[in-house]
Amino acid sequence: MTLHASMIEALRRTRAGDLAGATALLRDALKPTHAPAPPSPDDTAAGLLDLLPRRQPGPASSPRTAPAEPAGARFDEHVYQGSGGTMHYRLYVPAGATPGMPLIVMLHGCTQSPEDFARGTGMNRLADALGFLVAYPRQAQSANPQKCWNWFKPGDQQRDRGEPALLAGVTRQVIAEHGVDAKRVYVAGLSAGGAAAAILAAEYPDLFAAAGIHSGLACGAARDLPSALSAMQRGGGAARTQAAGRRFVPVITFHGDRDQTVHATNSREIVDSAVAAAGGSLRVRTEEGRSAGGSAFRREMHVDAAGVVQIEHWTIAGAGHAWSGGNPASSYTDPKGPDASREMVRFFLEHTRGAAGGV
Repeated sequence: MTLHASMIEALRRTRAGDLAGATALLRDALKPTHAPAPPSPDDTAAGLLDLLPRRQPGPASSPRTAPAEPAGARFDEHVYQGSGGTMHYRLYVPAGATPGMPLIVMLHGCTQSPEDFARGTGMNRLADALGFLVAYPRQAQSANPQKCWNWFKPGDQQRDRGEPALLAGVTRQVIAEHGVDAKRVYVAGLSAGGAAAAILAAEYPDLFAAAGIHSGLACGAARDLPSALSAMQRGGGAARTQAAGRRFVPVITFHGDRDQTVHATNSREIVDSAVAAAGGSLRVRTEEGRSAGGSAFRREMHVDAAGVVQIEHWTIAGAGHAWSGGNPASSYTDPKGPDASREMVRFFLEHTRGAAGGV
């Protein structure tokens, strides 16, 4: 059986509830033919967790090609080196940047690059207009064959360990080197990047003022490959319980209700986890609308006593596994909207770390 056929069959088995069979099939399909010892199942199959459906094609260009930037703006490659390892990242600094600006850390999805993610989300254009910096950490293929963040591995789910430590190190380095307002630092991500953003918000509430999670999963949704496959199709189930005792971080989520890669149940679990961390003191209001591109959506808002929206839950009717309102020239985007990037930035800039009602 070809690798592509194996992936399709593994997805079918997962949806049918045969997680053991799906895992075994992926392991067999990915066994090397000449290496003396195969890598661990977590390493070999991890990259497929976000890729069981066919990837949406992007433009025929180098994945490291950066979008054209306005005069005076910079989109440069940087590197963070810490005791736990090294991580490369791209940093967007708009023209005329001054100390005291906010920072948004953007975590790409599987198979993506910082350049692809920047183009697809349009976040750099918003940075030009509204005045903030954007950091795009780059997942190394040596860390995951499909460049996914390893959100389901216990060693990459904890403060000061693994990928969370490296991502926090990148964030602190940008804050220090560019005079970022440390109370206005935010994290957002898509799919595996969304799951990693949820982990960072949970483990570093002293660093991030709010989080944006698009088509992702809650912190603690999985602990290994079989539970990751299950969570992607059915939800993790235990995320709300694990939120007990955590400091609350405001969160905005986006999810298509026809997502066949990460079921929309996961978005509800992210919200439930945030509500639990907030202590249940928020009132809920909802509104429905339609984007300029014709997509119907439901926006659920959890509001504190001062009238500040602390949690937003956007559900987009008919949308799949793609960044809402994104540029179709990049992978995993849905240009019909609503504009997730603009709404995330609007939500972020309403929150300052340590403010009343926040963390």
